[in-house]
Amino acid sequence: SSRTARSEEDRDSLWDAWGSWSECSRTCGGGASYSLRRCLSSKTCEGRNIRYRTCSNVDCPPEAGDFRAQQCSAHNDVKYQGQFYEWLPVSNDPDNPCSLKCQARGAALVVELAPKVLDGTRCYTESLDMCISGLCQIVGCDHQLGSAVKEDNCGVCNGDGSTCRLVRGQYKSQLSANKLDDTVVAIPYGSRQVRLVLKGPDHLYLETKTLQGVKSENSLSSTDSFLMDNSSIDFQKFPDKEILRISGPLTADFTVKIRYAGAADSSVQFIFYQPIIHRWRETDFFPCSASCGGGYQLTSAECFDLRSNRVVADQYCHYYPENIKPKPKLQECNLDPCPASDGYKQIMPYDLYHPLPRWESTPWTACSSSCGGGIQSRSISCVEEDIQGHISPVEEWKCMYTPKMPVVQPCNVFDCPKWLAQEWSPCTVTCGQGLRYRVVLCIDHRGMHTGGCSPKTKPHIKEECIVPTPCYKPKEKLPVEAKLPWYKQAQELEEGAVVSEEPSFIPESWSTCSVTCGVGSQVRLVKCQVLLSFSQSVADLPIDECEGPKPVSQRTCYSGPCSEEATEYTREETELLYSSLQEFDELYDWEYEGFTECSESCGGGVQEAVVTCLNKQTRETADETLCVTSRRPPQLLKTCSLDPCPPR
Repeated sequence: SSRTARSEEDRDSLWDAWGSWSECSRTCGGGASYSLRRCLSSKTCEGRNIRYRTCSNVDCPPEAGDFRAQQCSAHNDVKYQGQFYEWLPVSNDPDNPCSLKCQARGAALVVELAPKVLDGTRCYTESLDMCISGLCQIVGCDHQLGSAVKEDNCGVCNGDGSTCRLVRGQYKSQLSANKLDDTVVAIPYGSRQVRLVLKGPDHLYLETKTLQGVKSENSLSSTDSFLMDNSSIDFQKFPDKEILRISGPLTADFTVKIRYAGAADSSVQFIFYQPIIHRWRETDFFPCSASCGGGYQLTSAECFDLRSNRVVADQYCHYYPENIKPKPKLQECNLDPCPASDGYKQIMPYDLYHPLPRWESTPWTACSSSCGGGIQSRSISCVEEDIQGHISPVEEWKCMYTPKMPVVQPCNVFDCPKWLAQEWSPCTVTCGQGLRYRVVLCIDHRGMHTGGCSPKTKPHIKEECIVPTPCYKPKEKLPVEAKLPWYKQAQELEEGAVVSEEPSFIPESWSTCSVTCGVGSQVRLVKCQVLLSFSQSVADLPIDECEGPKPVSQRTCYSGPCSEEATEYTREETELLYSSLQEFDELYDWEYEGFTECSESCGGGVQEAVVTCLNKQTRETADETLCVTSRRPPQLLKTCSLDPCPPR
């Protein structure tokens, strides 16, 4: 074979010149080629007599299949232990990735059919490293042996990650009687490192659309690895979750959908790298602003769609924060003097005699929202000022040498005022059922007490409470909780009011009862007041400024029996005490629950009816204090054990 000229280094090391490169071990997908040299010395030469390089670094057509799989299938026609098998590749062997291990289809039989795979076979499915002479050699993304150069997340060799963006999110299913499925996420053409994990009873499925408009669908019914529109897809199905992986780049627009299958909710977490398909491209210089005597011309930038190879609206490029629009370039032009017929035009410095066109803006509009984030806008135009100071609008490209001012901006991004509920007060009673209260304030983003909260969302300021301690009843027919001290305390708390930013009726304390015993009357003053948030002071308003019913300013009161011997309340006193407690009567009541055991075993005895307090809704036994507003039924007795007793 022909030899190339020896180098000085080769002669000094006693090696012959390197021979020509061999044919590539593969025609596509990355193979290996080698070159040999001969030692010219009778002694041992230092170094290797063979060297390798990569070759055929072009993608194989999809129908070509996997190179390792081709080597396994080549043994399908050779009997193994007296039997033919269809062999499938076993990839990513951590111990010996460059041996040809294959598995029989439909069986657990794994056999090493060759100690070495062919040169150029990938060591691992997700790596460019290749097997050469049975050893795994490092290959960089530049397809050079021994290179440490790697692709960035966007698939650009030795890139900086600026040509794509990370998309991460989560989808939660929302069951609806009218919907059988829903879209989880749309993944555009060219995306990489796609991974989705579904947890729950529902199922994923795929829809695709190529750039030519061809649509297809896959139901993802079982665990499998397959091609869909020339994109390799790995899907795993488990009883409680599903995992979808696509290394990419996607060769079509993918839409991942969810098909509802159960009453429970499902969640899907997804992550992928989306290519920035719209990039800024600098234009050539625009025509000169003057035909003679000196003018200026500018370049601009246009938004270019890398998929369709056409110019699109600027808003597509503004969608990506990573896209930085290049600044226009400005240069002078047509500096030759104008012909005599047009008069002589002297070239003057632009910044002194002929100011450059500039951007001018109108004032910002009012913010679209008073809190929680809004937007405001303005108009931007390019204007030019002549030597006399007259300003006139001109084409926008004349101002493109400086960035155009924004036409919209966020405003009032602070949080809206919201209700803040404080701790509940103790229950108004020490036994049985009572009320408890809390203060609810409207707080702004600075933590200050202010107005502006929606009355519809205001938390309630009182609620019922139950103290599990039983109430002891005195001899009177009415329980202790219904007597004056408890009734007065509960009614005052219930009718109490707190001054707020909205005009409201504020009642003062009741006067003492007009009598020391029996039934009398009480009066109080009711004002219309408002809280001034800036000064934190209370102001009195005319009564008609307050909306809603005005609290009563007079009521009946009861100061206890006038005679110590009296043990029963009058009808008027009873109605007074029970009038404000009717709400309990609607929920709790007395009912008979059978009879006690007979007082005697023979000779005649009596049984007493058992009366219990029941919740009318749940039919469960309740504490007797909750039946204070219901009149206890009369005591019932019946005779029993009437048989005569045997003689002693």
